Amino acid sequence: MRALRLITALFLILGLTACGGDSKFRTYNGPPVTKVVVYKDARKMQLFGNAEILKTYDIALGFAPKEHKQFEGDGKTPEGLYYIDRRNPRSRFHLSIGISYPNKDDIAYAKAQGKDPGGEIFIHGRTGHKGDNNGDWTWGCIAVTDRQMEDIYAMVREGTPIYIHP
Repeated sequence: MRALRLITALFLILGLTACGGDSKFRTYNGPPVTKVVVYKDARKMQLFGNAEILKTYDIALGFAPKEHKQFEGDGKTPEGLYYIDRRNPRSRFHLSIGISYPNKDDIAYAKAQGKDPGGEIFIHGRTGHKGDNNGDWTWGCIAVTDRQMEDIYAMVREGTPIYIHP
């Protein structure tokens, strides 16, 4: 009887371990990320802890990466100073963190043109992207690999400034 309980417990533990899988939610215990800097032309994003570069990532951008985003559906990635303003653990692109586009100037410009500035700009993974993962393919977001997004999601907090350069 004791052997049967031991075998049952062993199978239960092995079963739970197998179901656990590799969580997309990671932990980070390093220095705080104080800013995110994106260089659109170089297709690079860097996470800074004060003056120190903590991580550098290759990125994909909106399918029309030149120039600043101005209107809904233009396929451009915004440029300027924004802030990380939300987190989406259920993103259709694995995980995502929101960028505070549009700001008041973006809204005023679009309104003056009789258009919608758009919104829903995120840094996100690639899950959900159909087809080739190379090149620029988002609708204005910044994309990294899913594994990289797991690290970014763990490292970057709401309120962190993000500087997006041409």
